[in-house]
Amino acid sequence: MKDWIALNMTPGVGPRAAAKLLERFGSPAGVFGARRSELESLRLRPEAVESIIARGTEAQAAAEIERVREMGADILLLDDGVYPSLLREINDPPITLYVKGRWLECLEQPCVAMVGSRRCSTYGQNTAAMLARDLAQRGVTIISGLARGIDAAAHRGALEAGGKTVAVMGTGLDLVYPRDHRKLAQEILESGGALVSEFPLGTPPAPQNFPYRNRVISGLSLGVVLVEAAENSGSLITARLAMEQNREVFAVPGNITSRNSFGTNYLIKGAGAKLVQAWQDVAAEMPPELAAALLPPPPLKQAEKNLVEQLELVPSDLTATEHAVWKLLSTDEPAHIDALAESTGLSVQELTGALLALEMRELIRQLPGKCFVRKM
Repeated sequence: MKDWIALNMTPGVGPRAAAKLLERFGSPAGVFGARRSELESLRLRPEAVESIIARGTEAQAAAEIERVREMGADILLLDDGVYPSLLREINDPPITLYVKGRWLECLEQPCVAMVGSRRCSTYGQNTAAMLARDLAQRGVTIISGLARGIDAAAHRGALEAGGKTVAVMGTGLDLVYPRDHRKLAQEILESGGALVSEFPLGTPPAPQNFPYRNRVISGLSLGVVLVEAAENSGSLITARLAMEQNREVFAVPGNITSRNSFGTNYLIKGAGAKLVQAWQDVAAEMPPELAAALLPPPPLKQAEKNLVEQLELVPSDLTATEHAVWKLLSTDEPAHIDALAESTGLSVQELTGALLALEMRELIRQLPGKCFVRKM
């Protein structure tokens, strides 16, 4: 592990230079055992050659491992079996990935990135939160960059749904940027989410870090949803990277008079991005097996509905109240408690008691937001 971290910390060695070195020498140990002439033939920066020859980052790497362990985090290596498979597919994956939280659970689920303007409108903020909430509620992990605006709205939407979200940082794991998002980062961890960075601890929020960060956001995801983006927005870089990585690109249409709508409307009009109005538009473009699991089945024709009702086995020992509530529920369309109260005419106390009885018998289950469905 130490050699990998030392190579990642070597001055003048970014992801592309690291990839070139690994291709030439086979491993980080091979890189540090290379001759000066071999390194110079690869046209590395002089400071990179000097650092590799002198093994100048070995001591730093050893200290780095201890610091990461002390903060309860971990470092994944490019040749690890647990390194995210989607990220490994891109042209220049990070050779090390710093992770904190329940990253394995998050990345095992289908992942969708959501990015956009830092100076977003109320419309953009609400839309990002809604889409993230709807997708996270259905088991999709929301990936974003912990920035102000759309990123923060996406993270918070996933948290509101009780779902998973991963923040990809443009700093070291120990430096949350912007500072006022430290509480949000903590909430992400406490909710079962994760923080991810390719940068060593102590790396400050330098401007050049964020384009690197963007390729990791798209690289971890099946697709990228762009909610709002001005003409020169960094989010357009993420969309371009997603296309280069053969990921799906989605865009939420915006007001044609708003500067923040330029990027999204351009992607829809001229770059082949899928227009998004609801979470189903994103789910429909996922791999078929995932789309089938996320999307509700097609509606039954009336004759098919009648046949299902005839064959349906109604529990025989339900009370009249429980039976009335049970008949209003289905397996695929959640019913809100307010709608059930209106349909049955029951008091809140009677309805709550019937729902609790049905739930205890495992005939129904409660979803977030006081919605109920029958169990299969």
